[in-house]
Amino acid sequence: MTSKRVIAIAGNIGAGKTSLVDFLTSTYNITPFYEPNDKNPYLEDFYKDMKRWSFHSQLYFLSNKFRIHQQVDNTDGVVVQDRTIFEDVEIFATALHQMKQISERDWKTYHDFYQSITASIRPPDLMIYLKCSIRTIRKRIKIRGRQMEQGIPLSYLKRLDKLYENWISNYTMSKVLVIDSGKLDYMCDFVDRLDVMQQIEELLPKTLKRT
Repeated sequence: MTSKRVIAIAGNIGAGKTSLVDFLTSTYNITPFYEPNDKNPYLEDFYKDMKRWSFHSQLYFLSNKFRIHQQVDNTDGVVVQDRTIFEDVEIFATALHQMKQISERDWKTYHDFYQSITASIRPPDLMIYLKCSIRTIRKRIKIRGRQMEQGIPLSYLKRLDKLYENWISNYTMSKVLVIDSGKLDYMCDFVDRLDVMQQIEELLPKTLKRT
């Protein structure tokens, strides 16, 4: 049986996380876990009124991501996860706190909950960070056409990007692979596909079995 391994995919909105998960699961014998965006009952309200719904939306993501991490921990073999609980807090909730969309009282409650959760879950074996320019991200958001995302302010995307860059530069819980998803087309370009596969296989030797 394949050893237990967890691959996490991190990156800004529109960076290509789900596409990479799809690519990896079609290439290797891997179990995918996707970001539950469509199930968040607060998300549409959040994009309309961030200050009112930020705490509710982030708390929903945090509790659901904890559930997913528990499922990941109980799944045998190799697992790939679309966005981690660390990003929910270190990037998105932090951005909202900086923007004063989450009060100090709510932030303390939220962060205390996060610290309790992280003490009880295992970090991934490999963190893949998808680096992508804001220009490309905005194009992708427009193309995929999710109505609730169309009005995301440019300043918000830039803030997220800055937080991501700072977070990944200080991340030490596992091996890290940085991929420029704006330049590498691992879904359609054969050479790029092989490049990504080689980099991942080198970081997780004797772990991945191709389908």
